[in-house]
Formats: sequence, structure tokens, C-alpha cells
Amino acid sequence: MNCMYIIMAYDVNEKRVSKILKIARKYLNWVQNSLLEGELTISKFEKLKSEVSKVINQKEDSVLFYIFSQIQQVEKQHLGQIKKIDILI
Repeated sequence: MNCMYIIMAYDVNEKRVSKILKIARKYLNWVQNSLLEGELTISKFEKLKSEVSKVINQKEDSVLFYIFSQIQQVEKQHLGQIKKIDILI
């Protein structure tokens, strides 16, 4: 199984924020407002992108995916308060 580490950030119209978050949380861990992360297979990543693309307005919204082939390539440093967001999917 080919897994990759994904960081997803989104900036969408307020009307679509909850829909995008609901879709993204099916696949990734919500770590901060408009930011999610986690390991996905290629097929799950394609499903995530497909679902998101059906909801966003291409002319108005923006969704970014940062893709790492291995989690070992990711170093995360945090400053300030750690948000206590449910990370279980």
C-alpha cells in the first residue's frame, strides 16, 4: 500500500466551509482552522480531491495539498496554544 503524508489547507467561501471540513475529516486529522493532515493511500487522496472539487467554486475558493512521500520527511514545530481538536476519524 503506497501511503503519502498530506497537509491540506483551504480558503473557501463561508457558505462552504462546513462542507469542506466535513469531507476532509473523513480522510485527514483536523489540526487547526482550515488545516488538516494525515497519511493517505493514493486512492483515498484521489477520492478526497474528487469530493472537494465537487463542492468548491473554482473561481472563488482555494484548496492546497502539500504532499510528502514519507512522513519522515515532515518536521512539525508548534508555537503557542495547541488546539484540542478531536483528531479521531
